[in-house]
Amino acid sequence: MYRSHNCGQLRMSDVGQTVTLSGWLQTSRDFGGMTFIDMRDRYGITQIVFNMEDNEELCARARKLGREDVIQITGLVRERSNKNPNRPTGDIEIEVQDLSILNESKVPPFTIEDETDGGDDLRMKYRYLDIRRTPVRNNLIFRSKLAIETRKYLDGQDFIEVETPVLIKSTPEGARDFVVPSRMNPGQFYALPQSPQTFKQILMVAGMDRYFQIVKCFRDEDLRADRQPEFTQIDCEMSFVTRDEVLATFEGLTKYLFKTLKNIDLPDFPLMSYDDAIRLYGSDKPDTRFDMHFVELNDVAQGKGFSVFDNAELVVGINATGQAEKYSNKDIKKLTEWMQRPQIGAKGLVYVKVEAGGTFKSSVGKFFEEAALQTWADKMGAKEGDMMLILSGEAEKTRKQLNELRLEMGQRMGLMDPAVYKPLWVVDFPLLEWDEESERFHAMHHPFTSPKKEDQERMLNGDHETMKALRADAYDLVINGVEIGGGSIRIHDRALQSKNFDLLGFTKEEAEEQFGFLLGAFEYGAPPHGGIAFGFDRLCAVMNGVNSIRDFIAFPKNNQGRDMMIDAPSPIADEQYDELYLKGTYSPETKG
Repeated sequence: MYRSHNCGQLRMSDVGQTVTLSGWLQTSRDFGGMTFIDMRDRYGITQIVFNMEDNEELCARARKLGREDVIQITGLVRERSNKNPNRPTGDIEIEVQDLSILNESKVPPFTIEDETDGGDDLRMKYRYLDIRRTPVRNNLIFRSKLAIETRKYLDGQDFIEVETPVLIKSTPEGARDFVVPSRMNPGQFYALPQSPQTFKQILMVAGMDRYFQIVKCFRDEDLRADRQPEFTQIDCEMSFVTRDEVLATFEGLTKYLFKTLKNIDLPDFPLMSYDDAIRLYGSDKPDTRFDMHFVELNDVAQGKGFSVFDNAELVVGINATGQAEKYSNKDIKKLTEWMQRPQIGAKGLVYVKVEAGGTFKSSVGKFFEEAALQTWADKMGAKEGDMMLILSGEAEKTRKQLNELRLEMGQRMGLMDPAVYKPLWVVDFPLLEWDEESERFHAMHHPFTSPKKEDQERMLNGDHETMKALRADAYDLVINGVEIGGGSIRIHDRALQSKNFDLLGFTKEEAEEQFGFLLGAFEYGAPPHGGIAFGFDRLCAVMNGVNSIRDFIAFPKNNQGRDMMIDAPSPIADEQYDELYLKGTYSPETKG
């Protein structure tokens, strides 16, 4: 028997017992005649003690142990004289009677502590060591519990878990596919799924009624903190449901997960239209933990001889409450330069401070009289001590820029409390987006999203401009400015689905080649259906108040899409190129 207890288990009630523990050596401390070791496993840390007076040989062996050696000890549980209130096992220690070294360890390349000295790439290369650290281990345990509780809730709602294929066919919509060559079908390729979308719709046609899957998905796209080339979704679909029934089901799931895992009671989720989200926040995933709504100023700021405003499609601003005295001219200059970075691309930033006595200090004071600035203040709700920040330009671009400024000011002003969660549903998205460059429509969500019922006739018979105004029966769940999940009521009628493919630029032949199996299924009694997919990794991160999903993935890729531990992707052997009929394909040996 390697252990009778784990390293996080023993308490005062166990004093007097002889126990056996196994684990890793976390730290070692020598104090003359005594040696203290912190011994760690997945469950916690226990202090063990070697006494020179009791066993000199055993104590000498203990002093030769190195960090991360795997050891086994047997000893007597006793009460600690110097207790550690920050550790569950801090009231006891083990007086060692026997020591076995199960495996020696090299000196690790970084410290295995909560706060480590290892950089990202180094920790990814030695991820098996990084996972030994408490924060990473706890993140993976949280992820496991979240998956278990998700399955419990959905099982209680009569959902059936069904696995869908990982090797599918490539489709032109959405992100770039990862493709897999087929040895048995020369010159043909599978694709790894970006989502199980068509399969879960087929399951509704098959009468499964309520499906879910915690499923791995793949997208070959540029990476950032909240993206990985492979990620996990809570993927769900339901038959004979309206939008509001879907929202109620998954609002229930979200509330259940927060309560069960974080003991947080979420409020009811308000609905916000896409148009309102863009108008008030400049984003379809607004962070509603703080206000600072956009206020449009075209009617009071244009026509005064300031060409930057007069020639703009939109003049819009936010009110930074209580910030007037906190920002010097130098600070505002730095803020302006921050807005002018290529990532944001603002041409400038106008500020107006409301000073003592209701006077104004502004970067555009020579163009606008005090009375005009007072009109701005009235419209924006700015009081003494506040600072108005204003942008102008092309409407869509300016709203996106002001959204970045709003979030930055919210961060600087301490308004984004990580302990506060503000969920909402964003609804009524546009169905289609017109792309001037390609001169065709693109699906705002995906090609299978249904227009709202009242727009379906217009979709079948409307003109080009009518198509731009079509609204989708779609919805996104947003928490604290992060899109947690999204879904829609689906098209379940072949004629309507074919029309959507037409609008998206598919020829009849292309639509049949890519999606003929789905269109055919719709002819055999497809029920009305809809669903949603949550970003599982992202949900883990948001529930724990962190930005990076990598912290909740056991073996993540870095920002170049590489697995630093196994050094992948990597070249394949020459014979594999031959077997897969990829002669002439790029390889390191054929470069150039």
